[in-house]
Amino acid sequence: MTSVSTPAANGRPSVAHVLGGWIRGRRGALTTFVVALFVFWQVSVPLLPTELIPYPYEVAGFMWDEIRGDTLAPHTVYQAFGITFGRLGIGFVLAVAIGVPVGLVMGMSLRFEAMFRDFLVVLLTIPYLVWALVFSMWLGFGSGAPVLTVTLTALPFIILNVMEGVRDVPRDLVDMANAFEMPRPTLIRHVIFPSQMPFVFAALRYGFANGWKGVVVAEVFGAADGAGWTIRYWYDAHRAQGVIGYALFFVLFSLVLERVVFGRLSKTVFRWRPAVADRASEN
Repeated sequence: MTSVSTPAANGRPSVAHVLGGWIRGRRGALTTFVVALFVFWQVSVPLLPTELIPYPYEVAGFMWDEIRGDTLAPHTVYQAFGITFGRLGIGFVLAVAIGVPVGLVMGMSLRFEAMFRDFLVVLLTIPYLVWALVFSMWLGFGSGAPVLTVTLTALPFIILNVMEGVRDVPRDLVDMANAFEMPRPTLIRHVIFPSQMPFVFAALRYGFANGWKGVVVAEVFGAADGAGWTIRYWYDAHRAQGVIGYALFFVLFSLVLERVVFGRLSKTVFRWRPAVADRASEN
């Protein structure tokens, strides 16, 4: 017989009922996965044929020291990620400033698409490491190589998504606008751009995610500071907990950016969509 937890007799839900509902929810599922992952990590380390992989508590201790500013590295975790965020922001803004208008033009003109589409495919196939090495040899180990690496890794994703968004605009709306002789800037602003907002958001998310990876690779191989460079610093020092700890810092910052920046922005822009409104109410 299957037992089912029910509310208590006084009308208030029992602790088991509340706990069961939380575990079955989205946050409970995420917490269960994270706990299971760390338990697997803790159990697996003694079984590995190496002593270089640290235990979770060693990585957690390293991260706590970094958060308190107690570090042997030249920069604290706040200074290192501040430098990286600056480079990521500049490179990503450049990619958006170039990618959105180019994507619009390619979506509206078959001739421009024929000119640049194969070039975009080439850009997609070039590894981040190649950009990082080429720009570091060209510009040195300053901020130029990471910024341009971010721009070129994010750019093709932004252009292709915006272009596909323009192609997805209902043809009837465009024909109606042309029938009323709507000026091209007005057509873009009031018909094309609002219709492709989901594609623009997808472009920003994919572009930012790839730019994030690009800046790490560029700083590891082509910079003299930043969070990526700090990973290489701990690698050269043979401190595996430092490498894994900084990788987890990257994961945490990515989750915060996704939830705080893109998540809230998406809820605001798409609050008129029922599905988004329902998910927002669940959270």
